[in-house]
Amino acid sequence: MSTDISAPHINPRASFLRKLPVVSHVARSVGLQRSMLVIGLVLTGIFLLTAILAPLIAPFGFSQLSDAEGSFPTQQAPGGKHLLGTTVGGYDVLSRVIWGTQTALLVIVVAVALSIFAGVILGLVSGYLGGWLDRVLVVVADAVYAFPSLLVAIVMAIVISGGQSSLFGGVMAAATSITVVFIPQYFRVIRAETIRLKAEPFVESAKVVGASNVRIITRHIYRNATRTLPLIFTLNASEAILTLAALGFLGFGIEPSSAAEWGFDLNKALSDTTSGIWWTGLFPGLAIVWTVLGLTLVGESINDLNDPRLRGRKRARGGAPTPTATPSAATAAGEHATGDSAAGESAAEGRTP
Repeated sequence: MSTDISAPHINPRASFLRKLPVVSHVARSVGLQRSMLVIGLVLTGIFLLTAILAPLIAPFGFSQLSDAEGSFPTQQAPGGKHLLGTTVGGYDVLSRVIWGTQTALLVIVVAVALSIFAGVILGLVSGYLGGWLDRVLVVVADAVYAFPSLLVAIVMAIVISGGQSSLFGGVMAAATSITVVFIPQYFRVIRAETIRLKAEPFVESAKVVGASNVRIITRHIYRNATRTLPLIFTLNASEAILTLAALGFLGFGIEPSSAAEWGFDLNKALSDTTSGIWWTGLFPGLAIVWTVLGLTLVGESINDLNDPRLRGRKRARGGAPTPTATPSAATAAGEHATGDSAAGESAAEGRTP
């Protein structure tokens, strides 16, 4: 009895890991595209780890103004126990930057979760049922798009916060204002996919066997219409950070006694720039830039890899082997390719009626 040793052993666990969204995209990427994706993942990973480990790595609290040695000096240059200096209010810049990652992550999670929940439901119902409900929802979404997103966020923050400066009130105000801006985006994408999917044969078959509209939407359309959500989530996460920073910079953010927020720190650092105090605004600004850059690189890389045209072009360009074969091997390969081409042409002629 002979055994086949040519077939490699496939590890089910390794196969499952390679199918995960981020792992599969890294495996498919090549060249510059892989470099961009890896850089984005590294920056995003640093942001997430900093937010999770903030209580352990932050030297002081986000609103701490003194320690056992006394009150912190104001506008102290970087160095000593204040590695990134202190602000005009006496806050440690490094601690504010580190704790600000938690606020940004919390706002992203709440805002995007609410946006997905509302946008997906409205998009499924509107795209599948159609009629007057679809027209009304489309008009409302267009009306929201007609206004500048930052203006809508400012108005919603004023209405929701009501002058509160607590962590819960500030986070919910910022997250809800961002949600209002994001809902039309998810609504449009899911509605377009639902309209396309409801004309597919498997949906028609479900209608024939007597499946209800709720079952068709939840069991057949939902899974296929929401495949692009990870991409939209990544891009909207970076936009949420920018919107949160803009609200804080304009004075609608969270007070420093409630939580650390990068946009608010930038607002307080404006008066320092004329005095040559650069560290109070540089480091919060760098935190915003690096975080948004990482999320944007991940989102754009996933977008390119999900496009079959771009993916095939990049693979053909980056995956071509270097011509190191001998002339005889190249000739044999050319003859083999010619033979395959001729066989394909003869087979095609045989199928011609």
